[in-house]
Amino acid sequence: MKPVAIFRHALTEGPGYFATFLSHQGIPWMLVKIDQGQPLPQQAGDYSGLVFMGGPMSVNDDLRWIPQVLDLIRQAVEREIPVLGHCLGGQLMAKALGGEVRKNPVKEIGWGEVNVEDNPAAREWLGDSPKLFLSFHWHGETFTLPHGAERILSGPWCENQAFAMGRHLGLQCHVEMTPELIKSWCETGAREIEANLGPSVQTAQAMQADLENRVPRLHRIADKLYSRWVKGLA
Repeated sequence: MKPVAIFRHALTEGPGYFATFLSHQGIPWMLVKIDQGQPLPQQAGDYSGLVFMGGPMSVNDDLRWIPQVLDLIRQAVEREIPVLGHCLGGQLMAKALGGEVRKNPVKEIGWGEVNVEDNPAAREWLGDSPKLFLSFHWHGETFTLPHGAERILSGPWCENQAFAMGRHLGLQCHVEMTPELIKSWCETGAREIEANLGPSVQTAQAMQADLENRVPRLHRIADKLYSRWVKGLA
């Protein structure tokens, strides 16, 4: 099997639990370190799937690598190579496929409720999952749904939390979190947290509470989404 390419856009926003999931499934993967200036691949067909992680930048920023990533996503979709996006990655997918990325009404940082939509796509991707669960969030922008996509997750502070389009999945929320990632983000994002505290933004202390229970429950949701996604790999 060709490896899954995982694109990292910021040093602190690695693949987290997703890499653990792939390794447990015996699926080869490689990390493309965009944050360190590593050249992007030219052909999506060199990989069995493309996965894009989060990052503090906007997909609307004038960064040299963004047009290249958008092209890779379009290539993959045209060739039916599965694409998966987490937060910024989901926004990159939405923009590449004809959606828009714009400022969300509020910043959403920390643990927050996510609703599973009542539609065939949500049932296909999440099966018998709870209709409401806690996910992790850290974003100030949101995407509109590309043509042909169906929303499968929604939330009170951000309507579009995830969309599915065939074998492709774009997430706004973060299901890949580990305790280590959460603690790291709380440290590096301390000023952002302090400047935006409110109903949709938690304190660092609140984010790090009860991780021994919250993270495993989140991983059970991630397992369902990731298991459905890897079914599309060649």
